[in-house]
Amino acid sequence: MGSGLCSSKGPLLIAFFKNNPFNNLEYNIIMANITAKQVNELRQLTGVGMMDCKKALVECDGDFEKAIDFLRQKGQKMAAKRADRDANEGCVLAKSAGNYGAVVMVSCETDFVATNAGFVEFTNSIIDTAMAQHLTTKEQVLDMEIEGRKVSDLITDQIAKIGEKIELAHFETMEAAQVFSYVHPGNRMASIIGMSKAGFEEVGHNLAMQVVAMRPVALDADSVPQEVKDKELAVAVEKTREELIGKAVDAALKKAGINPAHVDTEEHMASNCGKGWITEEQVELAKKIKEEVAAEKAATLNEAQIQQIANGRLNKFFKENTLVEQEYIMESKMTVRQFIANTDKELACTGFKRLELGA
Repeated sequence: MGSGLCSSKGPLLIAFFKNNPFNNLEYNIIMANITAKQVNELRQLTGVGMMDCKKALVECDGDFEKAIDFLRQKGQKMAAKRADRDANEGCVLAKSAGNYGAVVMVSCETDFVATNAGFVEFTNSIIDTAMAQHLTTKEQVLDMEIEGRKVSDLITDQIAKIGEKIELAHFETMEAAQVFSYVHPGNRMASIIGMSKAGFEEVGHNLAMQVVAMRPVALDADSVPQEVKDKELAVAVEKTREELIGKAVDAALKKAGINPAHVDTEEHMASNCGKGWITEEQVELAKKIKEEVAAEKAATLNEAQIQQIANGRLNKFFKENTLVEQEYIMESKMTVRQFIANTDKELACTGFKRLELGA
């Protein structure tokens, strides 16, 4: 039986070696000494693909530690290149145990990676280890070790393995008499919520779901940051002014026999005039009315009335966006505050944390 080079495949092998840029004696000797077992062992340690692991071992003359550093440096370079990329996908998980709970977001660039079982498992390992150590900050999590390696280094390994920007975007914790957690199917949003008394499992679970579903910005009106209150009130005041002026203008237009909807913008005026719905004289009259009546109404607005209406709008904001004032999703015509009081008058929600991809 002839040798490989003398077989029918011989010419192909000769052509391969002639065209192979790595075709040198030293490289081929190293390649021959790298075993599949070594490559697989490096892959198990780093999670990087077989070909990249083999290349790393060859480049590092079979030195395992150097190969790991080689792959890590590759990940660091890739991370630097992708630093300005948007990482709006990812995995959000929340867990709780007794009086402590945590919610974490590990972000990536694509939904394909976010839903990969390995990526979800990686996120699970982060939150499980962080909870076992009762950590409280993102910095502590990045510095903690999983199987002897820092999370920050493991993230770099993931970047080298996957080829996307990956980061620990958020890590939040909570402590209370009892903490409950909820992860919405799909791992895109999750919450943790603290209760003042332990033992109310169904209540805690339902309220954690409420936080995810209804997206409250704070526990109650007192918990809303003052800058948010100021901004919402300013928006409410401006909106009220515009509405009062708009009503006065519309009333004047109707009195003049002009449909306000036909003259609400310059574009509509031109279009409706061309269709014959209004005349050029009516267009000019409408412009005059809008200018004069708007100026007159603005000068005579009742500031006390504006503040009263704006405060009503701010209260509506609190009702829609603070947890205890929201309508309880499990039972209509009842607020969360009322639901908690009906369960136990001494029971209270102490706070919550919520994470959502893209929020």
